[in-house]
Amino acid sequence: MAIPWTQTDVDKLAAAVASGVLSVEYDGPPSRRVQYQSLKEMRSLLAEMIAAVGNTAGTRSRFKRMGTSKGFGR
Repeated sequence: MAIPWTQTDVDKLAAAVASGVLSVEYDGPPSRRVQYQSLKEMRSLLAEMIAAVGNTAGTRSRFKRMGTSKGFGR
């Protein structure tokens, strides 16, 4: 059974990814607390959730993946 994601769920997961937290509480129904294994797993699910919420709204969602580096690499 697929979980019908909401924009609120997307926002909560995005906030957790941005802060580096691996645990998220979703209101539901059903309400649940999910402990993810990695930020990579969370980013993958976030992309799926954005696509699903965009499809149910009848719009295409776009997002940018951003990265960081520790130096200039010269």
